[in-house]
This record gives sequence, C-alpha cells and structure tokens, in this order.
Amino acid sequence: MGLIFGLLLIAEVEGWLYRAIRRQAVRDEARPAGAIAVFGAAQYNGVPSPVFKARLDHAFELEERGLAPLVITTGGHGADPRYTEAGVGCDYLIQRGVAADKIVSDPASETTFQSVQAIAAILSARHAKTCIAVSDGFHLYRIKLMLRARGIVAWGSPVPDSPIESDPWLRRMYSLREAFSVTLWYLGYRGG
Repeated sequence: MGLIFGLLLIAEVEGWLYRAIRRQAVRDEARPAGAIAVFGAAQYNGVPSPVFKARLDHAFELEERGLAPLVITTGGHGADPRYTEAGVGCDYLIQRGVAADKIVSDPASETTFQSVQAIAAILSARHAKTCIAVSDGFHLYRIKLMLRARGIVAWGSPVPDSPIESDPWLRRMYSLREAFSVTLWYLGYRGG
C-alpha cells in the first residue's frame, strides 16, 4: 500500500511540475532589465542550429526594443573543439547588428546550471540583479528557478518560433524531461 501511495504522490508532483513548466513556456514576461541572457544550444561548424538561431533571433528582437543594455550569450564547446555556442551566438548577433560592446559571452558553460552561475557573476560585476531569460519555453521554468537561487530576478521570454515547441511530440518530451530535471534540482542535484 505504501508503494502505491508513493508512486501516486510522485505522479502527482511530476504532473504539477509539468503543468507549471507548460504555463511558464507560453508566458512572455519581457520587460526592461539589466541584461538579456541567451541560453546556448547546438552549433554546427560555427553556424547556430535552428534551435539556437531562433533563440538568438528572439534576443535580437528584444535588444532592438531597447529592453536591456547588455546581451549575454552562453554555451561551451560541446563536441566541437573549434567553436563555442557563446562565441557563435556573439558573432551571429554582431552580424545582425548588435554592437560588439553590448555583448558578453560565457564560453565555458556546458550545462544550464553553469550558464546560470556565469550569468549571475556577469550581472553581479555590473551591479545588476535582473535579466530576461531567452530560451525555448520548456526550459524557462528551471532557468528562472536557478537564477532566483542566485539572487537574480529573471523574466522568461520564450522563443516564439521554437522548432522544439512547434512540434507537439518534441514539446511534450522536452517538457517531461524538464519536470524530471526540476525534481532533481529540488532534491539538491546541481549538475545539469
């Protein structure tokens, strides 16, 4: 009986997290902030993947609206020793017209947690405590949770034309994975 109760409780908690993730995923909270933080995604030989390009294009639009004086790009090498996601993102934004001195890159982050740590350090060095977090919608609940733990007020701004969010199956799978990642975060795991 205890096992069944435990499994039902886990299912209820995960269901609640999934719903919270999906509510955040469709809510654009963009407003003036200390920075726009773009979370990295794959790049291929120096070119942003479609997912990363959508994130960068959205960050560009927010920057064009004058919502922040700084854009932070994150993401390490991944499997490519020549390029980092942060560097590719920086180059892409400069090509789109963002002034180079308005962009700070963190090329060392390999996980969301490491990106959050870097963003918090960059903001702290500039005496800023707010940012607009730009990523796919499914990712924003956890990002905001992690940034809040670092003393940063983050407003989520989901990518409107995300290749992941546009596909119902991918949206569901990534959101379920996020629910599991958030559970691990609440249990104290800080690796992802």
